[in-house]
Amino acid sequence: MSYEDSLKDLLSRVQSGALSTDDAFERLRSLPFSDLGFAKVDHHRELRQGFAEVVFCERKTPDQVVEITRSLLDKNSGNILLTRVEPDVFELVREIDDRAVYQPEARAVAIERDSVDPFGLVSVLTAGTADVPVAEEARVTASLLGARVETFYDVGVAGAHRLFTYRTTLERSNALVVVAGMEGALASLAGGLVSCPVIAVPTSVGYGASFGGLAALLAMMNSCAAGVAVVNIDNGFGAGYLAGVINKMVATGGGERCR
Repeated sequence: MSYEDSLKDLLSRVQSGALSTDDAFERLRSLPFSDLGFAKVDHHRELRQGFAEVVFCERKTPDQVVEITRSLLDKNSGNILLTRVEPDVFELVREIDDRAVYQPEARAVAIERDSVDPFGLVSVLTAGTADVPVAEEARVTASLLGARVETFYDVGVAGAHRLFTYRTTLERSNALVVVAGMEGALASLAGGLVSCPVIAVPTSVGYGASFGGLAALLAMMNSCAAGVAVVNIDNGFGAGYLAGVINKMVATGGGERCR
């Protein structure tokens, strides 16, 4: 039973007199999260924000990932996302839910349980092919939040005419995710073309003086284009999630949650 269903059942039992308020209070103490010892899994997040807690798998043991995922599957009814997942960990996750799908470039696992027709439009751009893994993490995330996603890869400023070819689609987008390493200039260029929010993602791609993405990060933060926001280095998930939220708000007039 999902968290939302459990809460409705609890309130119904109190209303009917089948459960005392004191007993309901004790139940509510443990209902919002599961304490696994090594993790406290937030089951209230799906109700609060419209999407279940996302599992960041890097530096977690395979057993920890499996137990967290199992807890989310037990207590949530919507889609589940795991990021920074290695193939061997995916195989373990698939054993507990055969709906799990591995996206190798994104290093992400999606468990889709709340399928809807894609809506709105989020465009994901990269400056170069080396930026694609981060962009794919953004694409998978936004897609799982229901967005229709178009990708335009390797359209960096070294050949800006490539970007202009897709201008019509970019102008119809509810949000752009722009992924770039090196000097990170693509975000400013894209930001000057569209009226929607642009979410810039610096990557750690580049030669020595790029300082592992710091040069791109600072360039994006100092963009002269209005409407450009910046997430952390290589944070495709954060950009995709934000783009998905924006797309949902535009598509529904702000009246629905992310789910």
